[in-house]
Amino acid sequence: MDILFKNATIVTVDDDNFVIENGFLGVDGNEITYLSNKEPKILAKREIDAKGKVLMPGLINSHTHIPMSVLRGFADDYDLQDWLYNHIFKAEAKLDEKCVEIGAKLSIAEMLMTGTTSITDMYFKEPTVCKVLAETLMRGNVCNGSLWFGEEYDPEKDNSFKEFNEMIENYHNFDDGRIKIDAALHAEYTSNPSVWKFWSSIAKEKGLNMHLHLSETKSEHENCKEKYGKTPTEILSENGVFDVPTNLAHCVFIEPSDMDLIKAKNGSVVHNPVSNLKLASGIANVSLMLEKGLNVCLGTDGVASNNTHDLFEEIKLSALLAKGSTNNAKALPAKTAIKMVTINGAKAQGRDDIGVLKIGNKADIIMLDFENLAHTPTHDVVSSLCYNTSGRDVLLTMVNGKILYENGEFTTIDIKKVKEELESYVLPRIK
Repeated sequence: MDILFKNATIVTVDDDNFVIENGFLGVDGNEITYLSNKEPKILAKREIDAKGKVLMPGLINSHTHIPMSVLRGFADDYDLQDWLYNHIFKAEAKLDEKCVEIGAKLSIAEMLMTGTTSITDMYFKEPTVCKVLAETLMRGNVCNGSLWFGEEYDPEKDNSFKEFNEMIENYHNFDDGRIKIDAALHAEYTSNPSVWKFWSSIAKEKGLNMHLHLSETKSEHENCKEKYGKTPTEILSENGVFDVPTNLAHCVFIEPSDMDLIKAKNGSVVHNPVSNLKLASGIANVSLMLEKGLNVCLGTDGVASNNTHDLFEEIKLSALLAKGSTNNAKALPAKTAIKMVTINGAKAQGRDDIGVLKIGNKADIIMLDFENLAHTPTHDVVSSLCYNTSGRDVLLTMVNGKILYENGEFTTIDIKKVKEELESYVLPRIK
């Protein structure tokens, strides 16, 4: 056994044994090989006394744009259309591959520090993001959402198709599936039916997930109905987009009939509560989605619209918004919120070996400090994880059996160099 965590409170997210008190978890290679409330007889190469600590599955960020960390605080207090078209697009045009690499490293460091172990990322220059994921040992699904404002789609003139082919060739199922490539559309309103049909056929041909933004704003949703006589969900479905497992970011304005269609097609909704509130996009009806049995996950979106990658903020806010918007304190319980950012996210990524701590699963594990004042006392560990935990409580982050962050130190990222390059190279380009 390589590593043994001892005397921990273990939140497995397994309904058969959700919490193990005074538990022991062993890791061999990249897998969990021991899990019990009894100490194993076999010796481990390293033992970590986790008394007063909580172990849980690493968090899964199901929708983000990690290079955008270089735009943290760049354009705040604007609604989505103003923010995107008058500020963000102009700044992004100045970002080269080195900027994307620096932003990706900065985001991954923040994510590891706050407990995220797997991401679904959508951006441009994504082969560079794959390179960073490979080097930092982070887990992730990666895609470049196609934007096309012309008439009939010509993939040979679309740089996202070029990047997609490069990523499929070099990174799909890289390191035993640690990196996966998804097909992607940016959104209904930034493309057209010829684009949707093409990418749907590619996804079906290669057996890939599809990722896109859906009904993020009221104007986007209503303009689609005016243009096509159908909701974005309906028109995309008619053009094959939901014929593969589909991850749908935001879904603030999807209608009950849309929810039924997504459920029937086995799609997943990615709720981004902080970003949706910050851009004044609205509040997704997550309680109804859950009532209808949809797989709902959590994402931070990009740091430019959040402004952090701390998924514990999303956990708490998702629960509070559901309760407040329905006047029902039971609308989204703590256990459900924790599942949204673990096992539900794993399902959306097409992964059945993360999101739950159990023997045979990949060792994506985080350890949190529950001895600090924010957790004193802890009457219910699951409730505490939802309502009074933050990324600052993370002491250790392990991905695929390797410790990538521990007590303020990164093992695969030179964070001092990243900060220096941010200051010397990136910021002068975008100011």
